[in-house]
Amino acid sequence: MPANFPEIWNGRVIDNLKKAIVATWLEGITEIPVDVTTINGGTVTEKQKIYVAATDFDVDVLINNNTYPIEVQEYEDGTIEITLDKFQTKATSLKDDDAMGASYDKIDAITKSHTSSILDAKFNKSLHSIAPAGNTADTPVIQATGGADDLADADGRLRLVYEDLVEARRRCPWKGARVVLNNNHWNDLLLDRKNFGDQLVNYKEGTPAPVIAGFQLHKFEEGIHPLYDNTGVKKAYGAAAVAGDTEASVIFAPSGIAKKTGITKQYFSKAADSPTTQANMLNYRHYFVATPYQAKKIGAII
Repeated sequence: MPANFPEIWNGRVIDNLKKAIVATWLEGITEIPVDVTTINGGTVTEKQKIYVAATDFDVDVLINNNTYPIEVQEYEDGTIEITLDKFQTKATSLKDDDAMGASYDKIDAITKSHTSSILDAKFNKSLHSIAPAGNTADTPVIQATGGADDLADADGRLRLVYEDLVEARRRCPWKGARVVLNNNHWNDLLLDRKNFGDQLVNYKEGTPAPVIAGFQLHKFEEGIHPLYDNTGVKKAYGAAAVAGDTEASVIFAPSGIAKKTGITKQYFSKAADSPTTQANMLNYRHYFVATPYQAKKIGAII
């Protein structure tokens, strides 16, 4: 096996994670310009942390608004400590023949399941973190109404109509605001050809997001949208849906969102070191966080 195997493969995975277009709604959001600090590196308690000025963040909001919640601690010197989320893949076996060389096609084919799983997890977590904890003047949670005709689907769910988007815009008048529509809401708008024509039908990833009612509309088809209970309160990340829960579309202004990418680590064991399996093993660890700066410029439609 070439001596440069770990560096080349890990570098390629990092590059693929950066280039992947999975969550168009996060594009253009600036990374927090601070260094990442590794705590207890190489141990089971390893963490990635960043330290930012307390004036940039609302500590209480971070604690209440995010999903685990994110670990936050305020220091007397005016800085805040934020722990990045850790995403790990399960190990997969790798034949010796596949481990030889460094063809990008070979690397991508073998590591695709790892990069896809990491991307799915980090974007699902990010969307949940951005969604507001509940309805307030600064974080509106808006109910789809079905319009004047009380339009509903076969399950009785009231459809999202153009008038609902106008109301959302009234309550979310933020520059460059984006709406990440869930599949139900996207399909609701597809049915309204009068107001939307073919703007959504012809929308493709990689092209500019359609702007309707002052919002950039984005899709997250294979993603998991946050759940809200029947009182309009966001449920914990990963919570199972029960009767009365609603999957939300998420509204936010890019200027109100912070993100930070930490390191990506590769773990590899040689087949020669595992006489019982006689197979190489490979997996990855990736650190990332996306969160609102404050409980402002974020909203949801349920």
